[in-house]
Amino acid sequence: MPGAYTGTVVVVGGGIVAASVAYHLARQAVAVTVITGSQIGTATDAGAGIVCPWTDRLDDAAYQLAADGARYYPELLAALADDGESDTGYANVGALCVAADPADLSATAALLRSRLPVSPEISEVTELDPPEPSRMFPPLAESLSGLWVPGGARIDGRKIRDSLIRAAIRRGARQVHGSAVLDHVGGDRSAGVTVRDKRIDADVVVVAAGAWTAQICVSLGWNLAIGPQRGQILHVEVPDADTASWPVVLPSGDPYLLSFPAGRVVLGATREEAGFDYRATVGGISGLLTAALELAPGLRGATMLETRIGFRPTTRDGLPLLGRLGENLIIAAGNGAEGLTAGVWTGRMAALLAMDQQPVTDLSPFDPMRFG
Repeated sequence: MPGAYTGTVVVVGGGIVAASVAYHLARQAVAVTVITGSQIGTATDAGAGIVCPWTDRLDDAAYQLAADGARYYPELLAALADDGESDTGYANVGALCVAADPADLSATAALLRSRLPVSPEISEVTELDPPEPSRMFPPLAESLSGLWVPGGARIDGRKIRDSLIRAAIRRGARQVHGSAVLDHVGGDRSAGVTVRDKRIDADVVVVAAGAWTAQICVSLGWNLAIGPQRGQILHVEVPDADTASWPVVLPSGDPYLLSFPAGRVVLGATREEAGFDYRATVGGISGLLTAALELAPGLRGATMLETRIGFRPTTRDGLPLLGRLGENLIIAAGNGAEGLTAGVWTGRMAALLAMDQQPVTDLSPFDPMRFG
């Protein structure tokens, strides 16, 4: 077993990855400071919260990272409960893949069953004839066929992030609010940050700032290939409905649907190359509503609550940036649409790197320096 890490770590970022890094370091009694900025539109704040990566047709390293994250959630939740955090917004409600033609679900069923031996948390999938899916998620069209995936879950990004931060602070972590500037100490070495004209020294800096990661690292001369993809996500309320246990609904394309307690249903999401333009647009919302009502006509009488806008951190090749960049700088960002699934595991791997321990996941595909 490796010896205890005695260095200090600064984590830059206000989302689920940064919170996970800070928590896993604090659990190992590492002196850690997490710097949370004031950016609007963080993916963690806006993300819908679907935890069901196994329907992804791709079988690349990013998929594996998300699958590891889904598998890790029960263990993480148990650790958080031991640290006094039980209100994380996680619920194993299952997932429904739906289609008008049951033949359209056959490839997904085969894919899920092929992955079951490696990912038993999927549990046994079951084909459902109409109108069974609409009995499980009442607003759905009664004509839809379904595929039941018991292992699917949902997570409230804001709650899990805040739980991780609170638990880290109880274990001695420090939280500082403000914009962090990486300090340049010769070559590509960073040995701390400056926040509001105050320097915070560290042996290792982890930048886990989502779509803003490139902006933070450019001061050290790195032009990282990561940026924002705008997502508009609509929240509605179904009056007098007990929505707490409704499953996640996954059609072949957007919009997906999922629910939370107190009648809240989430419709998402757009995928737009719009930079950091924090706006809800007529085209984006009307497109979501049109498609959602075709899928779930029972939502026609729902109350509009809010539109959340988030900037998913995406990279040129669709793989996150996770690894060392320079002597003591670690990057952990770029999970895209799977941020709330892969983020907790990404943070754990970054924490291991920060402590000079070997990650249990092969991180070579995620090398931040792969683009030059």
